[in-house]
Amino acid sequence: MYKTPHFDLSDERFSLASDEVMRARDQSWFAETNYGLAVLRYEEVNELLKDRRLIQGSAAWPVLNGVTEGPFVDWWGDSVLNREGEEHARLRRLLSPAFAPAVIRPLFPRFQALAEELVDAFAADGRCEFMSQFATPYAARVTTILLGLPEAEWREIATSASTLGLALGVRIKADLERVESALAELFDYADGVIADRRANPRDDFATRLVEASEDTDRLSDRELRDAIVLLIFGGVDTTRNQLGLAMKTFIEHPEQWELLARDPELAPQAVDEVMRMAPTVTWITREAAEDFEFQGREIAKGTTIHLFTQAAATDPRAFADDGFDITAERARHFGFGRGIHHCLGHFVAKSDMSEALAVLARRLRNPRIAGEPSYLPPSGNTGPIELPIGFE
Repeated sequence: MYKTPHFDLSDERFSLASDEVMRARDQSWFAETNYGLAVLRYEEVNELLKDRRLIQGSAAWPVLNGVTEGPFVDWWGDSVLNREGEEHARLRRLLSPAFAPAVIRPLFPRFQALAEELVDAFAADGRCEFMSQFATPYAARVTTILLGLPEAEWREIATSASTLGLALGVRIKADLERVESALAELFDYADGVIADRRANPRDDFATRLVEASEDTDRLSDRELRDAIVLLIFGGVDTTRNQLGLAMKTFIEHPEQWELLARDPELAPQAVDEVMRMAPTVTWITREAAEDFEFQGREIAKGTTIHLFTQAAATDPRAFADDGFDITAERARHFGFGRGIHHCLGHFVAKSDMSEALAVLARRLRNPRIAGEPSYLPPSGNTGPIELPIGFE
């Protein structure tokens, strides 16, 4: 008789790409965890991401890990990411215009020039520590370009954003003091940006946000500050991690790197394929807003549901050939979520990573690991901490 497996998601060694998860996925669409239900297969994840009986469950992440109060809990719970209903729709309506393709496309040449500049600094050495010499400064400086902030301040926001990112890992309680210190630094930074734009408005994203706080359909001062902090955090930490995972994945598949070098037009597909195979966000959390039945299983109101998007994105029921192939036509991955909580910044994230990968593939030939990498735990939000590489 089949016994439903149980996964300990707080175990720092647990990986959604492990053989035990793959075996469980073969047997059933779900598993039990110490946090709630886990959904393992593509079809079920796809359905539940769009199911209106579920609400965003990420707000409960601190509580599930024993963090019940404090500045991070307040900021995280009130962010647009975790709002529901009309409040969520209102915040998205006010923030969305800044992420429109017509606003972002003119910035592509700046993204490309930035990637070239960063590679120029280490190309002659034939080696680099990829995270500190490319992924982090690229992600942080792209964020300053988008928001209209001084590029020279990238180190300040990168350090705070990367530290704040520890809150989305399984070590959140141990890292809480550092997380809340970083959050306070970003609050102070955002308050300075807001004061400056009110006194000296200009044609940039930060000014448009400030002006949105002064309209009749408006952001409150707290919502304005919280939105700027979330945009800095999301723009730096997730892009940094995803670029590191992309480089690691391509090193493991050198023929795909050569293919990208020969045809840079494949870069957007390369981003999608990396986010399918090696996403920085390995699961998406939802919460049952009511009692309901799904696929013969009763799900009680308040149940935490972890949608194992990394496991779902290699489900052989949806992907007959789940090998890494940047030319393959694939079912849509879940790297940017789905439904009403689909990532606001998906177009800019895919675009800036596409520009970066096209430059890197052309200039760093035959990349290889050249030292001892270190990584965040492989579940939750993950990625390299250090990734030393060599290249020709």
